[in-house]
Amino acid sequence: METKNIMIVGVGGQGSLLASKLLGRLLLTKGYDIKVSEVHGMSQRGGSVVTYVRFGEKVYSPVIDKGEADYIVSFELLEAARWTEYLKNGGRIIANTQQINPMPVITGAAEYPADLAAKMQNMGIDIDAFDALSLAEQAGSAKAVNIVLMGHLSRSFDFTLDEWMDAIEKSVPSKFLELNKRAFLLGREA
Repeated sequence: METKNIMIVGVGGQGSLLASKLLGRLLLTKGYDIKVSEVHGMSQRGGSVVTYVRFGEKVYSPVIDKGEADYIVSFELLEAARWTEYLKNGGRIIANTQQINPMPVITGAAEYPADLAAKMQNMGIDIDAFDALSLAEQAGSAKAVNIVLMGHLSRSFDFTLDEWMDAIEKSVPSKFLELNKRAFLLGREA
């Protein structure tokens, strides 16, 4: 099997670690060799964060180079735009349409770019952008955006719903389990 590359990108505090943990747990149970990178970025300060998940028959490095990502799962639109050069030809971006202002926008030194999803589509990028935040809130918590996005990503793979749910059960504290299962299903159906 050819190695598959998934980048999970967002802003610190959005739950990229849990998303990569969930994905990694599922892939391990399916017998893949998997490498998950450490989180890069200023996560504790609300800065840009990226996690690499690589899986296949044999994977030697956790790092994804430019033009190699099969999927970029983005928790925020500007982060999706920031990492487009890592997407391979034929790759896909799954993005939350939420906009989180970076420091230059907060201080007034810059403006948040308008119509980012449309701009990426006009560049020929396959982007599936939707309001994951509203779905997370519908599930019971705005913090479940990460699981909504994993639910949406799940449609791109042949793993069963039971396999995904098992990975959620093993990755999420029991008191948040039902909320996360709802969030996953809403993302899968979106």
